Parts: sequence; structure tokens; C-alpha cells
Amino acid sequence: DSSHARYTGSGTREDPYIVVWDEDDPEDPYNWSKTRKWIITTQLALTTFTVSFSSSSYSGGLEDITRDLNVSDELAVLGISLYVLGFAVGPLLFAPMGEMYGRRIIFLITVGLYTPLHIGGAFAKNITTVLIVRLLTGIFGASPLTNAGGAVADIFTPRERGLASAIYAAVPFLGPVIGPIVGGFVAESSLGWHFNFWLMLLLGALSLTMGYFVAPETYAPVLLRRRANHLMKRSNGTICYMSKYDIGRSTTFIKTMKINLSRPFAFLITEPIVLLFAIYISVVYGTLYALFSAFPIVFETRRGWSAGSGGLAFLGVGAGISVGTATAQIQNTIYRKAMDKSPTGRAAPEARLHTAMMGGVLVPIGLFWFAWTADPPVHWIVPIIAGFPFGQGVCQILQSSTAYLMDAYEIYFASAIAATIVLRSIFAAVFPVIAPTMFNHLGDAWGMSIFAFLGLVCTPIPFLFWNYGEVIRSKSKYAYKESDDVS
Repeated sequence: DSSHARYTGSGTREDPYIVVWDEDDPEDPYNWSKTRKWIITTQLALTTFTVSFSSSSYSGGLEDITRDLNVSDELAVLGISLYVLGFAVGPLLFAPMGEMYGRRIIFLITVGLYTPLHIGGAFAKNITTVLIVRLLTGIFGASPLTNAGGAVADIFTPRERGLASAIYAAVPFLGPVIGPIVGGFVAESSLGWHFNFWLMLLLGALSLTMGYFVAPETYAPVLLRRRANHLMKRSNGTICYMSKYDIGRSTTFIKTMKINLSRPFAFLITEPIVLLFAIYISVVYGTLYALFSAFPIVFETRRGWSAGSGGLAFLGVGAGISVGTATAQIQNTIYRKAMDKSPTGRAAPEARLHTAMMGGVLVPIGLFWFAWTADPPVHWIVPIIAGFPFGQGVCQILQSSTAYLMDAYEIYFASAIAATIVLRSIFAAVFPVIAPTMFNHLGDAWGMSIFAFLGLVCTPIPFLFWNYGEVIRSKSKYAYKESDDVS
């Protein structure tokens, strides 16, 4: 056995062989075929769509839920808030567990629990059952939101990952926009609002099945740890091997969980990049969810539309998100040019921020436009069109910032994105609840303008990191530094 010959070290417990990827190693996810990578990416996008779609398709039946279960509007809306609040709880556990045990096993367990839980909602006879189901499915559904992004970073090199990360980043916004449209027409049909839960279960089962058959383990530290353990076992324990990622790392479960569970919060406190982008993403994401309670006021209460027709009002936002996803190719071209100019062949993470700067301008434009054209006698098409720049801006901000965090934090990306998901989920849980009160007390124009001002305040954030990101990263313990590429 000459497997240790290519590794540094002496094979003892004090100085084990350090296991790294071989050149052109077929087990290195970066070296997998493009076809395999895009099949995996399709599965990740489907699962993320399933979870985000389910967050809002419930809203299509709100009016029927309040009537059939004899509850207030505020209590029915909690079904949205508790689901996205689960997104804040889940990542705290599943992101670090994905980094400990691998993406695949965590995906199979969480989605395996997420899917059948919807049966409870499909047969629910009271609001308590509905709310419990929504909270639990939100918690378990949070896993793909963190680990899917990590898997994209696992299999695509920085040069390749632009489009894949853009798709992954756009889906959490596109799903909630399509949800009310489908959910509204389902609730209006003879199937009733209960069928929305069967639809969520069907999508969950499809995602789970596809994930089981096409999604392998992708996390390099776990793959190399398995290789090291295999080599040790093959030598009957006489030769010691260790993954390069496990050097100096605690291997006890309690210590590892303590470190990993606290890391998302530590990132929010100690990493300005994570904190400010988490705030920015949370504002635009929370505003999107505020529309799920604001649009019924504007289009159904003020204009007398049905629930199904009211869902169609999201088409403007959906079209904007679609165009925002398409602009990822522009960002990718800019990034590749930056790579070609780099002496190391690697562009600075800040080269990912161009579309975030564009989106930062579009979001407040769309929101102010909507705010002051929402009410009659202005034609209904005008506020719907206003959703287009908002949707495009939201998509560009999320996809650009997600790619930036991937490049900036690499193997710690799941923890970095978990920090942003925790914060944005809290905003997404609170904003739909407070939006009706704001609209009732301030009026539609000023109520929506509050959200527009929040977006305007956040506009400078990507410009800040475009100019000073390298300096800020140089002071971070976890972020990528240009000096890492200098041997």
C-alpha cells in the first residue's frame, strides 16, 4: 500500500498523514462532470422552490381558513409567520450539522420529516393543528435553504458558480411569488384550501425522491474525512491519516456542536460583511412577505378582486424576479473578466457585487412607485408594473450577495448564510403581521413608503463593500484573504 506516499506526515498519531485531494481527483466534487453538477443543481433548486413555494401558497386560502375555522384574520396570518419563523430556527441546527456530518444525510432526514407533516394540515379541523403543522414544516424545511447553497459552493469553482448560485438565490424569492397565485385558485376551486397542503406534500415527496437518487455527498471536509478513515481502516489502524480540514479541529460531538451552533451568531456579531448583508437581505425579504398581507388589502379590499385574481397581482414581481435571474449572466461575464485580470487567476469576491448595486437602486424605486399608485382611481396595472423593478432588485440583491458570501466564506458559507436566513426569517415573520396595521393607520401610500425608506437606507451597503470589502476581509478570521493565494 503506497497510498500514503503522496501525503505529507509520517503516519503516527502525533504526525498523521494529511489527506488532501489528488490532482484531477475524480472524487473531488470540483472535478465532476458538468452534467452531473447541473443535475444536482436542478434537484437543489427544486427542493428550495418547494420549501419557499409552500411558505406562501397557504396565503391563497386565508379568507376560507378564517371562515371555515372561525378565527380572526390575524390568527390565520400566523400560519405564514410561523412557517418562516421556522426558517430562523432550523438553520441554527441544520447548517452546522451539515458541516459536521455532510449535506446529504441532513437533507434526507429533514425533508423526510418535512414532507409527511403536511398531512396534518390537509386534515386539520382547527387552527391549532394548522399552526403547529406550519411551524414544524418551516423548521424542517429550512435545511435546504442553508445546505443547498453550501452544496452549490461545494461542486462549482468560483469561476463556474455564477449562474448556479444565481438560480439558487432567486428561487427563494420566486417560490413565494408563485405560491399565492396557485394557492388562491386552488382555494377558490372545489378542491378547497385543504388541498394546498396536499400540493405541498406532493412537491416535498418529489424533492425527496429526486434528492435520494441524484444528490450525493458534496462537502469536501466530510469526503476527505471518510477517505482518511477508510485508509486507516485498511491499515488496521496501524497508520494514522487525517483530513486537512480536521487539523486542530475538535472531534468530540459536544465541543463541535457548541462551536458550530454558535458560529452563525458569532458571524452576526463579529463579521461586518455577514451582519450588513443579513440586514439588507432581511429588509427586502421581509418586504416581499409583507406584500402577502398588503396585496389583499390593495387589490381585494380596495378594488374588490377575488382571492385568485388577487394572486395574479404578484405577476409583476414574478416577472421582475425572472429578469433579475437572467441578469446573472451579465454579472458572470464581469466576474470572469476580473478573474482573467487577476495575477492569481482568482477574482476578489467584491467582483460579485455589481448586480447588488443595481438592485439596491431598483428596490426603493419600485416600492415608492407602488406606494403612490396603489389606490383607485389609478389603474390597477400601474401598481402591478411597479412590482417589476422591486422583483428585479430583490432578486439581484439576493443572488449577488449570496455569491459574494460563497466566495468570501467558502467552507464556512453554510454558517454565514444561516446567519442571514435566521435574521431574514424573523423579518419575514414580523412584516406580514405589522403591514395591515400600518396600512390601516397610515394609509396604503405611507404604509408602503415605510418599507421603501428601509430599502433606501440599505442601498449603500453593496457600494460600501465594493470599495472596502478587501480591507474588511483582511481583518476577519474566517473570510477569504488574497494572501491565502500567495504561497
